Amino acid sequence: MANKNLRVIWTDRAYSDSSVIKEYLRYHFTEREIENYYKLLESFEKIVASFPELYPKSNKNRKMRRAVLSKQLSVFYTLNKSTIIIVAVLDNRMSDSRWP
Repeated sequence: MANKNLRVIWTDRAYSDSSVIKEYLRYHFTEREIENYYKLLESFEKIVASFPELYPKSNKNRKMRRAVLSKQLSVFYTLNKSTIIIVAVLDNRMSDSRWP
């Protein structure tokens, strides 16, 4: 059942991760890829706010959930009764040691 009352909060690390990815896209690709990147994150926020347990728990940290948004992008988050906390946004090609 959907729960549409959850707030989505981004940590400083998640904002920083997102900015690094944006700058990478700006340097290597076009504005279109940056727009698609933000649309992907926006879509993820809507989905996770409605279905917070949709994505599986991380193998590295069972308190964390990992949403694989694309071949290149994963979002790590935690949840409680009223809030979803976006902890990190990572490129899937990075080492597992960067995972929260």
